[in-house]
Amino acid sequence: MEETMKDYEDMLEESYSLMGDGVHDTDALLAWRKAKELKESQENITVTVTGIVKGGVVADFEGIRAFIPASRLSTERIDDCNPFLGKELEVRVFEADIDDDKLILSAREIQKERQEDNRKKKISDVKVGQVFHAVVATIKDYGAFVDLDNGLSGLVHISQISHERIKHPGVVLKEGQEVDVKVIEIKDGKISLSIKALLENPEEPSPEDDSVAIPESEDIGTSLGDLLKGFKI
Repeated sequence: MEETMKDYEDMLEESYSLMGDGVHDTDALLAWRKAKELKESQENITVTVTGIVKGGVVADFEGIRAFIPASRLSTERIDDCNPFLGKELEVRVFEADIDDDKLILSAREIQKERQEDNRKKKISDVKVGQVFHAVVATIKDYGAFVDLDNGLSGLVHISQISHERIKHPGVVLKEGQEVDVKVIEIKDGKISLSIKALLENPEEPSPEDDSVAIPESEDIGTSLGDLLKGFKI
């Protein structure tokens, strides 16, 4: 659930008690002005975590205290902020309010953008017809999402699971099952996959069914009688 400014009030009060009140001298005013500009430009900056407080961490920004909520430290859930103490973080200004002495930073957006850039790069390397070893991650009524061995994921639509008509993907697949899949389409950053494309279709005749039986040489007649057999004179 996305936090609002009200959700940060208690956390900010905790950081104030630990860090002391802000002093709006000339340097501080310049720092607040810079923070406002950075909020507008969304430029990345680097800060060092100087303390752990309720709900997040605090860092120094140009001499004024900044608060980074735990939910904005990473794209992953953070239950313990202590490992971040003393570490440098690349962040953006999320909120800058000089009147309320609230400067909130966030690292999550930067990480999300980099993850998306990395995903796009990986997708650009994927080609239609390519075969991957995959693991079924989630089963839905309309198909199954699978995790590929290159860190990407894709959808196997219910119509691409089996040559036979099935009512639900769970009839054939289960979460955690390993499968081989073939890329059949890449559109709008989404990968469509097929399992049945790698399976033999029982309705199609096998090569053996189309073969012609060649008689043994001794069964082939070569006499004139054999050649004229079946003709009426």
